[in-house]
Amino acid sequence: MADFGVIAAVSETLQSVLTTAASTLPGPPTVEISDLTGIISTTPARLTIFLFEVAEDPSARNKPRLRGTQAPNVTISKPPMALVLRFLVTAWGGDRLTEHRLLGCAIQALYDGAVIAQPDLRGASLIATDEVLKVTLLPLTLEERTRVWHSVQRPYRLSLYYEIRVVNLDSMTSDTRRGVGDRSLNYSGAVGS
Repeated sequence: MADFGVIAAVSETLQSVLTTAASTLPGPPTVEISDLTGIISTTPARLTIFLFEVAEDPSARNKPRLRGTQAPNVTISKPPMALVLRFLVTAWGGDRLTEHRLLGCAIQALYDGAVIAQPDLRGASLIATDEVLKVTLLPLTLEERTRVWHSVQRPYRLSLYYEIRVVNLDSMTSDTRRGVGDRSLNYSGAVGS
């Protein structure tokens, strides 16, 4: 069951995947979840992961309600809300070549691991699930990228923009009804003559 912690669990998973990939580079660099505020150290070099958008996946809307049975009751609940998470991955290395290597390492890791499933999932909300996360490099225009940087009030930096879908957030509400235990039909009486 993917509860409210699923967004944090996806961030932890992305951090873990990138940390494993970056461990092969000299240093090794740090990979951290960041809100991009304050001074970001370049010693050691680092990749920051910034969640800049959470949206509902429109292709997964209007699914039918889920039915479960636990005799003699029937439980009806909303289907999970399908989320799309968009991340900004930025390299901070002190020099451009180090930053380019970090970005190349991240691209390679997320291209090779474009589908993240068990045992690579992290976080309490994902560890015991059979979720599969699909990672896609977003083709944002320069104007869209600039808007993201403007929103965090920092000058534009070369970065990667990734989308992770489908992240299922289970509903907490359900309706339990007593199942039909017995039924009978009465065909008494003759029909007109």
